[in-house]
Amino acid sequence: MSEKENCEISNNGEMNEMSNTGVIITQSATPLPEGVSLPLYMDNHATTQMDHRVLNAMLPYFSVKFGNAASRNHAFGWEAEEAVEKSRQQIAKLIGATAKEIIFTSGATESNNLAIKGIAEMYKERGNHIITQATEHKAVLDTCKRLEKYGYRVTYLPVQADGLIDIEDLKRAMDDKTILVSIMFANNEIGVVQPIAEIGKLCHEKGVIFHTDAVQAVGKIPVDVQAMNIDVLSLTAHKIYGPKGVGALYVRRRNPRVQISAQIDGGGHERGMRSGTLNVPGIVGLGAACEISGQEMEAEAARLTELRDYMQAKFEKALDYVHVNGNMEHHLPGNLNMSFVYVEGESLLMGINDIAVSSGSACTSATLEPSYVLKALGLGDDVAHSSIRFGLGRFNTKAEVDYVSDKLIDVVLKLRELSPLYEMVKEGIDLTKIEWAAH
Repeated sequence: MSEKENCEISNNGEMNEMSNTGVIITQSATPLPEGVSLPLYMDNHATTQMDHRVLNAMLPYFSVKFGNAASRNHAFGWEAEEAVEKSRQQIAKLIGATAKEIIFTSGATESNNLAIKGIAEMYKERGNHIITQATEHKAVLDTCKRLEKYGYRVTYLPVQADGLIDIEDLKRAMDDKTILVSIMFANNEIGVVQPIAEIGKLCHEKGVIFHTDAVQAVGKIPVDVQAMNIDVLSLTAHKIYGPKGVGALYVRRRNPRVQISAQIDGGGHERGMRSGTLNVPGIVGLGAACEISGQEMEAEAARLTELRDYMQAKFEKALDYVHVNGNMEHHLPGNLNMSFVYVEGESLLMGINDIAVSSGSACTSATLEPSYVLKALGLGDDVAHSSIRFGLGRFNTKAEVDYVSDKLIDVVLKLRELSPLYEMVKEGIDLTKIEWAAH
């Protein structure tokens, strides 16, 4: 799933001059700590480096095992089909499903489109009301906006200041025409994990289909579609150290049986829900990534949570006017979204240009708009612009966390030395009561 709404930063070159500010921060020529090399990647919510074990599983299916999984009259096709079915089982095991409930797609954006549009079309005689939330990924929000053009009603639930929806809001939004609730499992920007089991239980009590975009959750935290009453679930490979361009959709077969209208026609592949020749190497990679995640998730989550908390503590000890965005009790292990107030966001990113992170700004044409997710939490533009998302992953080390946090602290301190707003606040001046003169 692409994250165009986030500005990904990853540059090799040294860049000392800050654009639009005239501020110059000199990059240190100090030798790098052992185990740290530049550029350094800490944006694992955008995508992940492929695990070498996943690549090794995939390689034969690019060359010697090249059959079409739909060719059922010779050994080459049987071999490919067997690999695809093994992957279905690996994915199903990770999320508590059965292999027959796994449909392969080109990624989670397609999975979300297929789920939402396919359910809307299939159940349009029953109702035309869909409920989602304001902080969903664009793959869900834009799909819902398209359906509104076709006469569907969509309710966009607000979130509370900590990023969680209010279950009572969801209850009030439901009516006799509600056919689908689509609530993201874990947010890609702030890492907040929604009360999915509670939402699923409510939906089943009301006879409403429940879909969740679980891209950031699957493989990172426990996901059980049965225990959580999830009817349809989107996932992708490249967020869990697998290849890009392949994803899956879980579609419940029993209690209730969910039906989805195909959005791509031709050939009737994937139980008629998604036609097209299967990407066998990618599917093998997705299955392998799921199996590895299932085996290592508990230990990996504990390690990443420890690193994340260590990083947060370093920031909070060295800097004032910093705060975490999103509920930290219900949170992804490797996510840390922090605002560094009284620092201009673009200058902050330029100061750490050899580190790949994401900012609290969305890249839209020639302008930098504040992230709609951070705005939904009630953050002002200035605070949203000063926010950084750190995405810790499988291959990040404590040495890297130390390097990134120390460098960012240094940049923030230097920028604040040049900030008149920070100076005024330190002097006890209430900025909200100042009348700024218009030029």
